Amino acid sequence: MSNILINKMVPIVALSCLCAFSVNADKTIALTPTEVVTESISEAVEAVEAVEAVEAVEAVEASIKTTTAVVVNENSFTCIRDMTPVRHFYVDNLLGNIDGTLAAANNPKGAKYPAGSVVQLVPSEVMVKREAGTSPITGDWEFFELAVNESGSTIAKRGFVDVNNRFDGNCFACHLPAREPWDFVCESGHGCEPIPIDHSITGALQRSDPRCGEPVPQSGDWTALLKLKTMVTIGLTKKWFEELF
Repeated sequence: MSNILINKMVPIVALSCLCAFSVNADKTIALTPTEVVTESISEAVEAVEAVEAVEAVEAVEASIKTTTAVVVNENSFTCIRDMTPVRHFYVDNLLGNIDGTLAAANNPKGAKYPAGSVVQLVPSEVMVKREAGTSPITGDWEFFELAVNESGSTIAKRGFVDVNNRFDGNCFACHLPAREPWDFVCESGHGCEPIPIDHSITGALQRSDPRCGEPVPQSGDWTALLKLKTMVTIGLTKKWFEELF
């Protein structure tokens, strides 16, 4: 930018030392060297500002063009225990930026997760951070309900504000209280309503993820899974009665 300014000013300033005249159809008006220099500087500044504006637009356009799309399909989800554990949940990054995801997850003051981040508490539910601008209302998080078995994952539901879990709870509504500063990620103390299952159940689900092969149960896991099955059955029965009557 400084080269543009110097190149524009030097010849005009040199000309001003010889004295300059502005001529119109009616009369000739002599300009002092100071006036010529001032006018030249103004023109140079305008030229620099114009170049800067063009470069700024080009930078934004280049940034948009180089934004990496976060492609999510059934192959994006595998054994939950192959992901990186963080306290009681697991994280990953579909774009390879696991360090950025871990930095956000471990920030005690909260932080924005980078695009591609995957956050998962249980095998059948997952949230993925899409590319910037995909869904501002959800902080670019997309929610997924999965059906999992030994063969892999099937996406049963996906979306931003209209995905419900097996307990008929809306994922976005549940995570909304943790919008700031936790970037919609729920944990104890993040403002989210408590979920109807505790860590004994989520841990049992993680250790029995069928995509991982043989379960690796701990003491109490089978009791926890039986409790969950009973809760789901009761919930489905209740919903059936509500729809019936």
